[in-house]
Amino acid sequence: MKIKNMMKYFGLTALVLTVAVGCASTPKEEAAAETVVQDTACMDAQNAINEAKLAAEKAAAAGAIWRDTEGLLKQAEDALKAGDCTKAISLAKQARSQAEAAQAQREAELARMGAAGADSYKVTRGDNLWRISGKKEIYGNPYQWPLIYKANRDKIKDADLIYPGQVFAIDRAASSADVAAAVNHAKTRGAWSLGVVEDSDKAYLAK
Repeated sequence: MKIKNMMKYFGLTALVLTVAVGCASTPKEEAAAETVVQDTACMDAQNAINEAKLAAEKAAAAGAIWRDTEGLLKQAEDALKAGDCTKAISLAKQARSQAEAAQAQREAELARMGAAGADSYKVTRGDNLWRISGKKEIYGNPYQWPLIYKANRDKIKDADLIYPGQVFAIDRAASSADVAAAVNHAKTRGAWSLGVVEDSDKAYLAK
């Protein structure tokens, strides 16, 4: 009987302890914990938005930004302001994914042009050899413009005077020595005038 009473006592004690442990967290502590979780989620959302903006800026610089991307970023920022951090993260990730996909698409486009389609170039208004040579699909280096000049000497009388509609061949077989000579000429050419073939240009073409 004594043992039975002791067992009841210990059972009751264990129950009280369990209840006490279960109630150890006060409503204030639980609210504080929820606030910490919320704050962490919102910090993650802000970081996701910053990363998406950076990706969008890179895509825009490459001329590849999609119209939807900026809209998604705006929605993400609005969701963050409204306190819906989970939604903000989701939208920011979508915006970043779009921006990265757009940039990758543009780079692949340029690679295809460089490999297969950029063996000629049609002059448009405002072009000059320096600008054409600097285009990614041509040489990506404006100082290589003398290569275009030399490859099209039959079409270009004055290197400083080209016309919209002209179609220039792009030398894809230039050796490293040819490139070095072109860059050196571009950097050391000296003074020039429109409508005049400079002596330095004549000397370059004669090499």
